[in-house]
Amino acid sequence: MAIIYDSKPFKERVEGALADDFKHQAIEAAQDMFQGKRVNIVAGVPAWEEFRTQAAEIRDHVLSNLDYYLDQFATNAEKAGAKVYFAKDDKEAVDQAIEIFRQVNAKSCVKSKSMMTEEIGLNHALIDDGVTVYETDLAEMILQLNDWNPPSHIVVPALHRDRYIIKDLFADSGYEGSEDPMELTHFARRYMRDKFLAADVGVTGCNYGIAETGTTTLVTNEGNGRMVTALPKTQVIFMGMERILPNFECLDAIMELFVRASVGSKITSYFSLSTGPKKADEVDGPEEQHIIIIDNGRTDILKGEFREMLRCIRCGACLNICPVYRHITGHGYGSIYPGPMGAVLTPLLVGFENAKYLPFASTLCGACTDHCPVKIPLHEMLLRQRQVIVEEMKLMSPIEGGIFRGAGIGLGNSTIYDLGTKVAAPVMKVLGDGDRLKDNVQIPILRDWTSSRDMDLLKSYKFRDWFKDHQKQKGGRK
Repeated sequence: MAIIYDSKPFKERVEGALADDFKHQAIEAAQDMFQGKRVNIVAGVPAWEEFRTQAAEIRDHVLSNLDYYLDQFATNAEKAGAKVYFAKDDKEAVDQAIEIFRQVNAKSCVKSKSMMTEEIGLNHALIDDGVTVYETDLAEMILQLNDWNPPSHIVVPALHRDRYIIKDLFADSGYEGSEDPMELTHFARRYMRDKFLAADVGVTGCNYGIAETGTTTLVTNEGNGRMVTALPKTQVIFMGMERILPNFECLDAIMELFVRASVGSKITSYFSLSTGPKKADEVDGPEEQHIIIIDNGRTDILKGEFREMLRCIRCGACLNICPVYRHITGHGYGSIYPGPMGAVLTPLLVGFENAKYLPFASTLCGACTDHCPVKIPLHEMLLRQRQVIVEEMKLMSPIEGGIFRGAGIGLGNSTIYDLGTKVAAPVMKVLGDGDRLKDNVQIPILRDWTSSRDMDLLKSYKFRDWFKDHQKQKGGRK
């Protein structure tokens, strides 16, 4: 699965998402739950804003010295016995992974949840090379059984699937129980156990790499991550080049924020540290550990005006508060990175010309910026990206530009504005149906608006006229 997994026009994707009531309800329920938990958990951290400032400074420090920390991380990881590779793009990363799989004659692998492997399209590349791939995170397993259905959230990828759908998906793999969540979970555990034991390779992402020790970290809410890292003889770790922290003190500061911002919990269920393959006196762990550090456009972002986006720790907090994500759902974006962070990041990774509408999927309300634990100015970036798309790259329709220029003239001239309001009310009445515009006005330039919005008609008697008449009446009484 590439970064952009849905090639349909943005408008078509949004219309499909808006028509899916279940997705709306699922997203709304999840947002309300996460936000409610977050409010309570953050209230118990008086120094929350100080932690945010500290975390932003840590991430900026790393980005300003990224070459140094990457070299330190790679050196220490190799000292611990890992083999480290650098890949400039998704193709190099996938080719390197396939080479490792071929070297150990791997026929199957088990995977922990990883956005990085989603970004480079690893799963299908391995399958095309004859490797059987098993996603072991419960949500990712559900999506795999659902014909590799795309994720709808970077933290809770199967948010758009309920237990009744999951029951039917599991039935195709031999499940005969009810839709009870406990029964479903027990089946998933039994289903995956043999896969863990038989897999040749374990594949994980990396939340943070610790430069001073060469340690990789994995944050999960299920035990599958530890099964993936402990049982297979070969482990392959995929890490975005910016996911580095200098030391464990910095990791501690970030972890104070990460889980609280993500799902509103104080701690995660599992937090794993891995430094090289297993040692001679250790019982479990891989015999070989390979770490693939991936650029895939990050160097260009680092050199540009949107480098603050590389602070992102993939917590999903901006998705959990965004009103646009709430309505168009994750699949409306068509990217593995949805929500405000995806609206900023996706165009930077795939090019503005390939994702020019995503920065417009925002109300610019600023809630995403307020909730970002590392203080990324997301709404300001979205506004700036719009300027780049429209004014500098001129990727939008010239007709649209003409409309906005005309609107600017009208809104900036009181005489024209007053005349426009006088004309608008009777024109809208002709196009209306009761107190609203008709659902599908047969005028092309208006149709896209009226087909998806409830638009009240303008009142023929304006407030300004009412106010003038009211003042005259008061004057007459005097």
